[in-house]
Amino acid sequence: MQIIPAIDIIDGKCVRLTQGDYAQKKIYNESPLEVAKEFEASGINRLHLVDLDGAKAGKVQNWKVLESIASNTHLSIDFGGGIKTEKDLAIVFQSGAAMATIGSLAVKDAATFKQWIHHYGANKFFLGADVKDELISVGGWLESTNVDVFNFIQSYINEGLNQVFCTDISKDGKLEGPSVELYKKIITQFPNLFFVASGGVSCLEDLNDLNRIGCSGVIIGKAIYEGRITLKELISFITTNPQFISHIS
Repeated sequence: MQIIPAIDIIDGKCVRLTQGDYAQKKIYNESPLEVAKEFEASGINRLHLVDLDGAKAGKVQNWKVLESIASNTHLSIDFGGGIKTEKDLAIVFQSGAAMATIGSLAVKDAATFKQWIHHYGANKFFLGADVKDELISVGGWLESTNVDVFNFIQSYINEGLNQVFCTDISKDGKLEGPSVELYKKIITQFPNLFFVASGGVSCLEDLNDLNRIGCSGVIIGKAIYEGRITLKELISFITTNPQFISHIS
């Protein structure tokens, strides 16, 4: 199971939200690059970078942060938030992202996203399924839909996509543990999917639980920033658990 740390960006700063609520914002570092370098120095080489301003505005905003991290580290970065047009997508790839994270667009304009998949290749995209009560939410979690998460994932598996991460909004940022039962249902229905869990991870035991049900990866954010899981503990945990195959050099 791959371990993927997250950096969320508002106003160029490293922040975390609780349940996607912009009013519940906590700034952890003024410099996302500094945080990224700490991850890299610890041996991690993949990063999940989220432009929360972009997600809210519907247009990529913090691409300079992406460019800075991509230019000053060797991290493999997936970047999302506000990618709505071909221009946005070009900016993201030109700024150094290895993959573009797509969520809202995949719901609201499936035809455009499918064109991108066929043009750039399915391996250039990381599909984000943000859910509440098994229904997809979009627009930085500000807007609910009636789109079922299972149908949503299936529709893009049909297009060749294989990497999907799912965030249960009710769990995210609360450090109360991930939605193991939901993720188990998804993995059971799509056993060949490269499925990444996101949201709620609070301790090392959560990683064991996610690995046990067959997750291919896990995104960790607030647990690291709040000191619930230190980078030293994380690397030691991975080293002493050979069943974990992570982006650790």
